[in-house]
Amino acid sequence: MIEITMPRLSDTMEEGSIATWRKHPGDHVEPGDILVDIETDKATMEYEAYEAGTLTELLVAEGEVVTIGTPIALLDTGVSTARAVADASPVRVAPQPATPAESAQPSSDAGLPVVARPLVAHDTLERQFASPLVRRVAREHHLELSGVRGTGPGGRIIRRDLAGLLGPSHDEDATASSTGLTPPLISDERRGSEAVALSNTRRVIARRLGESARTIPHFYVTSVVDADALVTMRSELNRQLTAVGRPKVSVNDLLVRACALALVDHPGVNASYVDDLSTVMYLHHRVNIGIAVASEHGLVVPVINDANQKTVSQLGTEARELAALANEKKLSLEQMSGGTFTISNLGMFGVEQFTAIINPPEGAILAVGATSLEPRVINGAVVARHTMRYTLSSDHRIIDGALAANFLATVTTYLENPWSLVA
Repeated sequence: MIEITMPRLSDTMEEGSIATWRKHPGDHVEPGDILVDIETDKATMEYEAYEAGTLTELLVAEGEVVTIGTPIALLDTGVSTARAVADASPVRVAPQPATPAESAQPSSDAGLPVVARPLVAHDTLERQFASPLVRRVAREHHLELSGVRGTGPGGRIIRRDLAGLLGPSHDEDATASSTGLTPPLISDERRGSEAVALSNTRRVIARRLGESARTIPHFYVTSVVDADALVTMRSELNRQLTAVGRPKVSVNDLLVRACALALVDHPGVNASYVDDLSTVMYLHHRVNIGIAVASEHGLVVPVINDANQKTVSQLGTEARELAALANEKKLSLEQMSGGTFTISNLGMFGVEQFTAIINPPEGAILAVGATSLEPRVINGAVVARHTMRYTLSSDHRIIDGALAANFLATVTTYLENPWSLVA
């Protein structure tokens, strides 16, 4: 009998949510069979079995979120393992020293998925019959769990089963913030409020963007580009592409190309800060541009690798393919990793100008507004010209104001001389 644990399926994953169980208790499992769909911080991914056996128990229900390494199911491989009996002795939730069998297992922190490990007698009851949240609450409040009847999967003790033990001073409202539960809104009826569950993707987006805004010293530089030549060139280019049956290019495709070339010209922007204890920063020799996509499932940033080496048409084709995969929630880990710079374009929504939060560990992100006709003074006369505004958010720990300004000036030069992007 082995435990199947929540694996690490992305480089930033700290917890996962069970989306759909593909196998159920009593089902025979062969290596390579899909056991479960797991929602990570980036996508919903299939997780397959690595050993043959019979699935005997699901420890985590669909929709439940648990941390990496938490047991999620039991698989009977036919190998006898010492298991404790539920009523053998009272169960206390308390930290236990690791046994040799446990310490010999590889850590998920090393980047390897923790697939399964043999059940150990001393922790079987604790892990099988109490959720991770319950174990933490029990430790904090010194609770005795031996008399608690679990109402979770397989008789597991879950948070709501502790209501009688916590007492009136530790009811749902008082413990909501420390246990991860959603506190009730004040004056619910006056607001007409409805509690809507956050997806695991949205929760991770919130945590990571909050951390970025709190820990990275952002500063912002805005430029306005005369986009008349860009609009004219794009119109002519698309006319020629349509004539030969090829896909059109978008303004965003041209922006990606301009930024890719500018990052080659200014490698200091294509960089990452490590932390305050590090004596180095990283300059990236590959230009991998992330494209922020507002999919139906939340904000994701698929990455176009080596963008500086691709034509505008190639960039457009790849961007459309990645956006389609994002909306279908089928992006792979490789397609969302390794970015060195990000572009967030809200111009298609009519947004004139905005600022964006840096996507760690990158050093900068470009927020792009809409292209629109505005009055401008040209040779002493007021004329209508297409203009576009964009704002560079930079990590001031590694990017100074002059570098950010020079980078934007280079992007502007490329966009105001757009045939240089397709030459």
